[in-house]
Amino acid sequence: MKIRLRGKKVLLVLDDVDHISQLEALAGESNWFKPGSRIIITTRDEQVLIAHRVSLIRDVDLLSDEEAIRLFSRHTFGKDIPTKKFERQSLEVVRYAAGLPLTIKVLGSSLCGKDETEWTDALERLKTIPLKETLKILQLSYESLEDDHKEIFLDVACLLKDWNKDNAVRVLESCGVHAINGLRVLQQKSLITIDYENWNRIRMHHHIEEMGKYIVRYPHLDDPSKHIRLWVQEEIEDVLANDLGTEATRCIGLKITPEIVLEGLRNMKKLRCLIIDYRFYNNYSADYVKIDEVLECFPNSLRYLYWCGYPHTCLPETFRANNLVALKIHNSTIEKLWEAGKVMKKLKTLVMQVTKLRTCDLGLMPNLERLHLTECVDLAEVRVPVGGHKTLVDLNMSNCKSMKSLSFIRQLESLEVLEILKLEHREFPDIIPQHSNSGLLQLKIVDSDIEEVATSIGNFRKLVYLNLNGSKHLKSLPISFYSLQHLRTLTLQHSGIEELLEDLGQLECLEMLDLRYTHIKQLPDSICTLKNLKTLLLHGCKLLEKCPQDLCQLESLEVLDLSWCKIRDIPSSICRSKHLKTLLLKGCDVLDKLPEYLGQLESLEELVLKRCYNIRELPSSICMLKRLKILDLEFCHELKNLPEELGDIESLRELNVRWTNIRRLPHRISLLKDLNIVGFGEEVDVGLNSRL
Repeated sequence: MKIRLRGKKVLLVLDDVDHISQLEALAGESNWFKPGSRIIITTRDEQVLIAHRVSLIRDVDLLSDEEAIRLFSRHTFGKDIPTKKFERQSLEVVRYAAGLPLTIKVLGSSLCGKDETEWTDALERLKTIPLKETLKILQLSYESLEDDHKEIFLDVACLLKDWNKDNAVRVLESCGVHAINGLRVLQQKSLITIDYENWNRIRMHHHIEEMGKYIVRYPHLDDPSKHIRLWVQEEIEDVLANDLGTEATRCIGLKITPEIVLEGLRNMKKLRCLIIDYRFYNNYSADYVKIDEVLECFPNSLRYLYWCGYPHTCLPETFRANNLVALKIHNSTIEKLWEAGKVMKKLKTLVMQVTKLRTCDLGLMPNLERLHLTECVDLAEVRVPVGGHKTLVDLNMSNCKSMKSLSFIRQLESLEVLEILKLEHREFPDIIPQHSNSGLLQLKIVDSDIEEVATSIGNFRKLVYLNLNGSKHLKSLPISFYSLQHLRTLTLQHSGIEELLEDLGQLECLEMLDLRYTHIKQLPDSICTLKNLKTLLLHGCKLLEKCPQDLCQLESLEVLDLSWCKIRDIPSSICRSKHLKTLLLKGCDVLDKLPEYLGQLESLEELVLKRCYNIRELPSSICMLKRLKILDLEFCHELKNLPEELGDIESLRELNVRWTNIRRLPHRISLLKDLNIVGFGEEVDVGLNSRL
């Protein structure tokens, strides 16, 4: 390939690559081909592309419903739309396929020429038996996994799909698995995705989920008691009710119902993971779980135990918990972990949320790393052994209203993350050690009544994240803040802050400053010396009337939010902010003009002027914004015209002109085929299909 195509401009498509050696043989170096060549590679394994240093990697989108119907109809009916007789069934097939072209093609071909009875039978079969052809192709990615990654995949498919990624990692690691790298491998092989916009949940296409569950069930289709993982409620109820539990079962996810007989867990001697949800049944407070059942149901092999709605005041003494690594109890009447103290040497995570817990003795958990005691309103004491606790890294003490003192926190030598919500004390909590060697990295004190920050805050010299949101009585920050030389994020949203430190620029590592809905009247000029600041949020600062003149000195700034401020003028220097991507000016109702050279913002992607009632015109230079994707002009009542060259912005994807006085669009806008125009009337002067 290197010799035959040298010096030639080519379009090369390499489909279904699964090993880097294939790329090395077929497209080893870019200099094999003439400049201007295009190499397109498809693969199920992203790591192959990363290892070969492919410069541009994109996920392939699944088919939309419209595209899926068209593809299905072509294979089934030989045309682009379904036959009217089979419209409803066709939609069922498309919903089942969930955008996967392979499934659509296979089902379309198999249903071609079939009558209604055969269609109905085929659709019913899919509810319980996965499509063989789809499984065969999808299983190739599974078979290429290492053995430990296969186990992680099956755990996700059967039990952990839609879980928060961090929580899933803790479950898997509790069971002795290297989960972080394993999940990344699954992601690279397109077996899972991470939904970063929805609490980092693990997503899995339901055909891939079907495949995983089929792999678990296939060896013993008719005998669930021999499955390593149990997740089907009816099967679990049958196994437990008939005392069919065996040592084969490692993981169970069940819901408490009147039919559940937990005594049946006693024979599952190698059970590692038990997830119990008591919220399933409507009569939440009903006593479905007898204490004598609980005495029997905890095998000592358990490493991970989650029980939402645990109905008793303590854990059973018969449960030795010798191997327990993580214990999570939510919405429970539990008052103490044990009737008598019991040392849990392997316990690393303890989460108690909305419980009746009264005390917590860290001396009984010498290797604990993560402790979350949230909404435990009866908790009055946390005991730390003499000499302090050596391993605790992450502590959350949110809304523990009965805690009179938090001074025990100073004895947690390894603490890195501390979160305290709804602290009702006016004084800053006694959590800061007298020395400056603290390893605390993140501190979150939210919705508190504190009136001032302790001057000793400077002892947290390694702090990188500080969140004081909702501290409505907090007016200012102490000078000792200057000692926080590693601080990257400072968020004071909805606090009572009225002024910032005059020499704020000393916080030279600061990357994000959140002052939304504060009482700030002006920003110190020194803010412009924050060379690493990427995000500045001033949304809702209604007393803020002007910005520093030298905003361009914020050379790393990417996001500037001035929405709902009383800004009268945007400094022209902002036009020299080479990295600014987002400029939000929503609700700046006294602003009447934009800087003339706004078009110099070469990285700008989003410009929001919604409800800027006094803006009469846009500077012509705006047409130079070659990366602009979103231009929102909604409710700009005084705006009547758009620059004629606006159609030159090929990157523009959304233009909102709703409730403006714009009556015509520049003619060249019609050339922007991917542009979504929102709110333009039918009297449009150019041939556009505007979407209202």
